[in-house]
Amino acid sequence: MFLLVLAASIAASNTNLALVLFLFGYAWHTVGSGVIATAWQDLIARCFPVESRGRFMGLATFIGTGMGTAGAGLSAWLLATYPFPRNFVYTFLIAALGITLSWVFLALTREPVQPVTNVRQSTRQFWAGLRDILRQDRNFRRFLVARLLLALTGMGQGFITVAAVRRWDVADGVVGGFTAAMLLGQTTGNLLFGILADRYGHKLSLELGGLFCLFAFVLAWLSPAPFLYYLVFFFLGLFLGSIIVSGILVVLEFSSADRRPTYAGLANTGVGLAATVAPLIGAGLAAMSYSLLFILSAAASLLAVILMRWWVREPRWIESQEPQQLL
Repeated sequence: MFLLVLAASIAASNTNLALVLFLFGYAWHTVGSGVIATAWQDLIARCFPVESRGRFMGLATFIGTGMGTAGAGLSAWLLATYPFPRNFVYTFLIAALGITLSWVFLALTREPVQPVTNVRQSTRQFWAGLRDILRQDRNFRRFLVARLLLALTGMGQGFITVAAVRRWDVADGVVGGFTAAMLLGQTTGNLLFGILADRYGHKLSLELGGLFCLFAFVLAWLSPAPFLYYLVFFFLGLFLGSIIVSGILVVLEFSSADRRPTYAGLANTGVGLAATVAPLIGAGLAAMSYSLLFILSAAASLLAVILMRWWVREPRWIESQEPQQLL
């Protein structure tokens, strides 16, 4: 993130170098986020018992979303108050200092010791083990199918605002209201699904989140007036809240403690690939028809909910997590 500060500071004098530094810094930040994701999930599992993880994640993301909203307001003020490129220097510097501060708190966290039971493996054995998990753990394999379908709904999410602008020529202020409605839905979903998941399991939270996603796309497809898009974005926010809380935490309950990182890595990689492909598919469908795009996104949501409800078993209620007992 400090590379972004450097990029902004030289933007006026060396535009090309500033652009290279910005793209490299942002790409490295994104790579780093992917690298730490699995370890972060496992750290949560070690620090919090299963019946309180949802509340922790819900509250943390609720606070984080609120701070993000305040940060967006601050960045807007900085960009409007100070001339270029100083406004971006200040904005990126605050972000870099915030991440550095978060590193301090992470360093102060004490990770509970977990006995090591796995035998050291070669790289070849590790990759063979991944295939064994997908082949033997039927419940986890089914979950991945349903979860990938939820990720594919991203093909329509990025085009809802564009559809509203083209259909009704809504003003910029209305678009800002759409964003606020989605943030409201997300913060509500973070708390709601966190509490719900601790009591009834994360699978139910994902099912309800998928239903809200379905409602959002159906309403976007059939909406007769732009004001109903506030409800569309609120439903999408609820869906994102369920994904942030339960989409991350449910994976931790499919395996024993010594295999959690492997399961998390498999799920993260699969969902990441689907989330990368989804907007590309969406762009092609949007070029043909927004109605077709929203119909197919709604169909993906519906199929995911059906599979999650009647095909996947809630991992928390399975007495043994041994893969051979899930066949």
